[in-house]
Amino acid sequence: MLIGLVRHGLTDWNALGKIQGQTDIPLNEEGRHQARLLAKRLQQEPYHWDFVISSGLSRAEETATIIASELHIPLASPDDRLRERKYGQVEGLTAEERESQFGPEWHLQDLGQESDLELMSRGLVFVDDMWRKHPESNILVVSHGGFLAQLYKLVCKGHYGRIGNLSLTVIERIEDDWSPLLFNCTKHLLTEQM
Repeated sequence: MLIGLVRHGLTDWNALGKIQGQTDIPLNEEGRHQARLLAKRLQQEPYHWDFVISSGLSRAEETATIIASELHIPLASPDDRLRERKYGQVEGLTAEERESQFGPEWHLQDLGQESDLELMSRGLVFVDDMWRKHPESNILVVSHGGFLAQLYKLVCKGHYGRIGNLSLTVIERIEDDWSPLLFNCTKHLLTEQM
């Protein structure tokens, strides 16, 4: 089994550096274009994908819809376990605004955000559930940067860094563990710039 993990395309809030969290911000035109570029890449790669599933927040769901349409594969019902981290009071704020209101250590304060452990837990439950329900399938999952960063700490041991919009990570189930085959790759976005 393979799971392809994709961060949704660009939104206006991404471009402004605002934390979106579970605020439902739609894709912008660039984000839609990015989704089409990833779909084009996926059509040319050797992996076969059986279906796409997303978090249900519109930016992820529209990204998934574009990819499913271009690949001619089913789009599964959204799964709330794939939602972005709830960021509480800092949703909608830029880095400068967060630090101005709550100080540079804002992320260490209780401002209504989900913990890393909560994110890791629901991420691991999701991938293990997919393994139990669809062990012979290869699944594309469209989610969010904060959520994926915590999931990657578990399944892509040793890989860290900013998760790019429309990045692709592919993990494979080997025996009782997940192993990364590809991590946070955005080459499909770079080819457009050449």
